[in-house]
Amino acid sequence: MNTQTALDAEATSSTESMGSVAPAANLRIWQKLQKVPFGNWLFTQAVCFKVPYFRTVHPLIHELRPGLCRVSAPNRRGVHNHLGTYHAIASCNMAEIAAGMMIDAMVPPTHRWIPTGMTVEYKSRSTTGVTSIARLDAIPEFGEEPMDVVVPVDVLDADGQVYVFAEITMYVSRKKSA
Repeated sequence: MNTQTALDAEATSSTESMGSVAPAANLRIWQKLQKVPFGNWLFTQAVCFKVPYFRTVHPLIHELRPGLCRVSAPNRRGVHNHLGTYHAIASCNMAEIAAGMMIDAMVPPTHRWIPTGMTVEYKSRSTTGVTSIARLDAIPEFGEEPMDVVVPVDVLDADGQVYVFAEITMYVSRKKSA
């Protein structure tokens, strides 16, 4: 089995593990755009239109499914600090994009979410483009009671070394009835 087939099988398994709950709207849009040229880019542009601050790092979402999101961003002067390395807050922005899109892909349409906290560990510096990966191995059951979901995110340099690790707390609650 090649890598892409394994990823596709894992994606199907993750989607099926959500039970009979319909996937979130953004996940359905993502899945449809995977069938068109530049679908990842179009989806990312729509996300950045909705959340303009994300655009500052020039992200590109490569992979999105319940429990996983992978986003990359180029190394460019606009994300550098005074030392010429990838700015710490730009790295946090990358972590938040991945965590936010991943939680959005797994929270059912009956619920809403908002980030309420972030802890960050700066392990080293990066002078390259970066990739952030948010992953949850177990997808929680979302019920009547609000809950905090802590999303771990690795931000890697071009060599695949984790230079920033973040944990983003997402508060998930049922949407209010109209």
